[in-house]
Amino acid sequence: MRIEEEIQSNKFEDNYHKTVVNISYTYGWLNNVLRCQFEKYNLTHQQFNILRILRGQFPKPATINLLKERMIDKMSDASRIVDRLVQKGLVSRCTNSKDRRAVDIRISDAGIEVLTKMDAEFKTKDFLKNNLSEEDAGKLSDLLDKLRG
Repeated sequence: MRIEEEIQSNKFEDNYHKTVVNISYTYGWLNNVLRCQFEKYNLTHQQFNILRILRGQFPKPATINLLKERMIDKMSDASRIVDRLVQKGLVSRCTNSKDRRAVDIRISDAGIEVLTKMDAEFKTKDFLKNNLSEEDAGKLSDLLDKLRG
């Protein structure tokens, strides 16, 4: 559906304004679609992002700084998110043996198991392929990269 129909307005200053509104609206739409999947596993989008980063690091540990650098949402409080994941048993935290000031964070077996279940149950292409071809998705991704410079 066109953005004008979604927001029931066509009063845009120009195509740049329309693009910003459309990206913002689509961000909210995408978050709502993903939230339904994350809620099944009692996770937030930020918690899921940290679990994916840690799985990519596995078996090497990560630090809070590494997590902050690689997170999609740079405004997230990585320390608090890790605390919640530790409480859920999905990650572990321990002191670095070489530098006692540093803390090593690793995904647990339970964390890997949750991501494996989610991977099997839900693929992002499942809700995009009805409206975008693989080629369209690639073009859109390239345009978004170009937008960010």
